[in-house]
Amino acid sequence: MAEIGYVPGDITYLALSHFHWDHVGNANVFASATWLVRKLERDIMFADPPSPRTEPANYSALKNSKTVIITQEVYDVFGDGTVVIKSAPGHSPDHQVLFLKLAKTGPILLSGDLYHYPEERKLNRVPTTEFNAEQTIASRAAVEAFLKKTGAQLWIQHDFTANAKLKKAPEFYE
Repeated sequence: MAEIGYVPGDITYLALSHFHWDHVGNANVFASATWLVRKLERDIMFADPPSPRTEPANYSALKNSKTVIITQEVYDVFGDGTVVIKSAPGHSPDHQVLFLKLAKTGPILLSGDLYHYPEERKLNRVPTTEFNAEQTIASRAAVEAFLKKTGAQLWIQHDFTANAKLKKAPEFYE
């Protein structure tokens, strides 16, 4: 961020796909941002005792952040369709994905852990570790219909091969 002239305090909004340890790293750094979160995810993150697959030390400062609890299935962050958070439960109770409508790159959907690898999508496989496999199947069907409707690229966060080809900071997508 510093290389392109930003500090964490410049960030207005923070949204996480879900509460798992590998998706919340450094969240504390963005505690001054408005946190956009679904209720069940927030509840799990601050459960006492801590839930498995959480690392509260990475996000504990969010407890006192300005927070917007997202209740609708589709949340349009700016009201113009450019940044949309969509409900996609199953991997976790209130998992969400992020749709971006970029002027030059076009539409992109970041999968969180809706899919871990492209093979899951290709072979129609659901991991045995899902919070609710039936919800995952339903969320995937809804997201696939959304991808078809919007023509968005699907970026799968754990797809190491595809991610290796993406631009890295300070480069960016427009």
